[in-house]
Amino acid sequence: MPDDQLKGRVAVVTGGGVGIGFAIAQALAAAGARVVITYRSHEPDAEVLAALTASGGDTALARSLDVTDESAVEGFASWLQAEIGAIDILINNAGGLVQRSTIEEMPLSLWRQVQALNVDSVFLVTHHLLPLFRDGGRIVTVSSLAGRNGGHPGATAYATAKAALFGFTRGLAKEVAGRGITVNALAPGFIEATPFHATFTTDESKRATIETIPAGRAGLPEDVASAALWLASDGAAFVSGTIVDINGAQYFG
Repeated sequence: MPDDQLKGRVAVVTGGGVGIGFAIAQALAAAGARVVITYRSHEPDAEVLAALTASGGDTALARSLDVTDESAVEGFASWLQAEIGAIDILINNAGGLVQRSTIEEMPLSLWRQVQALNVDSVFLVTHHLLPLFRDGGRIVTVSSLAGRNGGHPGATAYATAKAALFGFTRGLAKEVAGRGITVNALAPGFIEATPFHATFTTDESKRATIETIPAGRAGLPEDVASAALWLASDGAAFVSGTIVDINGAQYFG
């Protein structure tokens, strides 16, 4: 892909300050896009923003955003329109496990929190940013292998939420196809070097999981970013409603 493949385009990456989100933002910026990232708990410093500034392009921007709060998302959309105008790419990356819990032990409040963070957030951001999209835009949502296989113990609520994103992706793809906008999802498997596994996965569990991956290694954020970059490119203009599995042959959907 040419270095300037996305030159002149604007990309929004939710949860773009760390992990998979940051790797995707870096890849988009390297391809020439102007990147706007949102963050909640990991505020990017000047060095991070400098790394996200496309060569020869405009400075990357970052804004704090609670993606589960509709008024905050509305405010973000208004700010984005005033600051930049139209957008071309949306990466719905923000989400998380929250905590491990079995369904038997889980209070309804935790269930709703997990769904809000992973599903409601994608609806809210997409709903309020769609009016800003230029025709021919790209929407990519980061789901998870957990949506395919149920996840590890204590992750049923998270797996449910990530599976819901598959249906959202396919339904929305049909709604916006007439504008040339594509909608796809990524389903990463075990991706090392992320806050997710640093918080929720023990070293023993990591080793056991990696042993089940035919590719013989854990995935990296860059493995997910390269798939997102392709889906955001002109080369994927006829690819929509698709779930891209990224798991080193560990699982086939």
